[in-house]
Amino acid sequence: MSSPIEKIMVYIDGTEQSVTAAQYAICLASFSGAELVAQYVINTRAVEDLLRASIFLKEEQVEYEHDMEADAERYLNYVNELALKKGITITKRQSRGSVNKEIADAVAELQIDLLVIGELSRIRSRRDEFYDETERAMRSVSCSVLIVKDEDKVWEMYQSLV
Repeated sequence: MSSPIEKIMVYIDGTEQSVTAAQYAICLASFSGAELVAQYVINTRAVEDLLRASIFLKEEQVEYEHDMEADAERYLNYVNELALKKGITITKRQSRGSVNKEIADAVAELQIDLLVIGELSRIRSRRDEFYDETERAMRSVSCSVLIVKDEDKVWEMYQSLV
């Protein structure tokens, strides 16, 4: 029988919680021998909403998207460095679109067994709950989902890897 977890995807969104999730996913990959994928989604849907609401001009949209691409590259490289320090190879993926759809599509395409995400932000209203893309992704993917909490404990576990 094969391992129940052969492919792990960690969703990186530029928050501290997602970096903590990456550290945990690196530990899981180390312990299980699973393949590890880091996915960053440039949320173009949110930018388009800002443009429609006249908060952004078209020129500002292009500049903001370039900034988001640079952020994506920086965070994926950082997570890759964290993995390499622990002898883990990571596949970096970057996509554009709706976070929820991009994550679900990547999980299906890559046949991911486990999606690892950082702790969700506190929901203050039904509207916030409806628009939280990460939570929507968590509910719509076809694989198991692990929500990482306790940053200090995760850091200790990551540090203890040889």
